[in-house]
Amino acid sequence: MKARVKWIEDRNFLGESDSGHAVVMGSKGGKTGVAVAPTPMELILIGLGGCTSYDVVHILERGREAVTGCALEIDAERASEDPKVFTRIHLHFVVTGKTLNPAKVERAIALSAEKYCSASAMLARSVAITHDFEVIEVS
Repeated sequence: MKARVKWIEDRNFLGESDSGHAVVMGSKGGKTGVAVAPTPMELILIGLGGCTSYDVVHILERGREAVTGCALEIDAERASEDPKVFTRIHLHFVVTGKTLNPAKVERAIALSAEKYCSASAMLARSVAITHDFEVIEVS
């Protein structure tokens, strides 16, 4: 796997993956003092969220659960001193579906955290990651 990051202007950078996708990253600072795009640390949280959400939906679908939606709210804290690493990350899953089994939702989240999500596995080596969930019934 390879990637490339190119400085655009001010404090804005373009990241490109070897699969041909691109994302703009920004940072407060520079001439304007305003971030025009997600910061790299925000993208780490978004990447974690995408990785684990994919797992949860995939596991529930394979378990024949009638999942219709999965939203993830991520709350993180960072150290006040450089390097401002994450010190705590909490994941709150909101899973919607028809007659979803809460035990299966809980198990899907645990499997993602403990076995399948590479981002969770990597980050968990240096930061406490907690999670909870709610199930919303749809008709």
